[in-house]
Amino acid sequence: MSQQIQEELEVDAFTLGLVGPDQEWAGTVADGGTVHTHTPPACWGPMITPKFRGGHEVTRPIRVENAEPGDALVVRITDVEVTSAATSTGSMAEREGAFGDDPFVDHKCPECGTPWPESVVEGTGEESIRCAECGANASSFGFEYGYTVAFDDEKTVGVTVDEDGARRLAENADEAMALPENSRQHPILLYGPDEMPGALGRLQPFIGNIGTTPAREFPDSHNAGDFGQFLIGASHDWGLDDESELEARTDGHLDSNDVRPGATLICPVRVDGAGLYVGDLHANQGDGELSLHTTDVSGRTELEVEVIKDLDLGGPILLPNEEDLPHIAKPYTEAERESGQAVANEYDVDELHDAAPIQVVGSGATINDATENAFDRAGDLLDMSEGEVRGRCTFTGGVEIARLPGVVQLSMLVPMETLEEVGLAETVRAQYGL
Repeated sequence: MSQQIQEELEVDAFTLGLVGPDQEWAGTVADGGTVHTHTPPACWGPMITPKFRGGHEVTRPIRVENAEPGDALVVRITDVEVTSAATSTGSMAEREGAFGDDPFVDHKCPECGTPWPESVVEGTGEESIRCAECGANASSFGFEYGYTVAFDDEKTVGVTVDEDGARRLAENADEAMALPENSRQHPILLYGPDEMPGALGRLQPFIGNIGTTPAREFPDSHNAGDFGQFLIGASHDWGLDDESELEARTDGHLDSNDVRPGATLICPVRVDGAGLYVGDLHANQGDGELSLHTTDVSGRTELEVEVIKDLDLGGPILLPNEEDLPHIAKPYTEAERESGQAVANEYDVDELHDAAPIQVVGSGATINDATENAFDRAGDLLDMSEGEVRGRCTFTGGVEIARLPGVVQLSMLVPMETLEEVGLAETVRAQYGL
């Protein structure tokens, strides 16, 4: 179905937790155009809403003009704005009987057995999500340890509140969460957890789940090599036979706190039109997302998109803000170039390579598996042996944990001639003003 190509596209429609080729398009944006979104929180809201098929509520896929399989999509993140006034989060406890193989995916009412039941809210607290058929508590999740965070008006800090504050926010959950009009989740503020009161935290919002549509349908929270492991051998509709079927993923579920305003994400294109989707905004998060969840919020994004033809990526490449790069992976200063050239001259080095930073994203069942995946992706992209990739990352980069148990960012300074050959030089130069 043809759609009008728009230079600026506003997206306000969301999926029920799935990403894949069969999802309805949100619209078509021009190659070089701008996308605006206002997304609901991911993770906890969809997790406690039993009709969702995945753990997030992301936008419908966005068709990008000129994007075809084997291309890459450049996504420049120009703005992320938190619109929620508060959120609740923490580590999770699964509710026995409320799911089949996977508490994020195949929900069912623990009493009447209705799959993915419609639900209603009765009061507040962890018993408030009720099956519309029989009235039983139908949510798959509660808190093992939970807390509620209220934000200042400028969204620069958050404070964990006590029982009274959590109750007040629970009673005003929809408004405080600022759910967009078309959202279909129950707000997690309803649960009102109140552990850890009085903690002050700095906010630095970013996008937790952003990427292109995978070649096959996945629950949106499982479009990554670590969460995707839960699909292997599962009996529900999105179960996979083996690890090889996870290769269709695009690793949109990154949870990297570097995917914030000023960063550029370069995504593989697996379907015609790319199918960019956005969601899972976080107000802040420490490296690794150690609770497996963080401060999920509603929020607005502004994204500029551009297609790079014939750049076949194994997974995403991140060009973070320079300040977010490891010190040894930052672009060279003029003084460093001059000092390096002097050493090269002294030791008769024929050519001192200019270089620029990239981060190759890898994912897998564990951090080690994710790092091996990043080595493979970097080697394939840059035509380097694993030894050379390891060497360049050790001498001019490193590996950072985006999310436990298995998403990493592999940093290195790559010779500019290599970036020219693969088609990344122009984008990298633009990112770092080179």
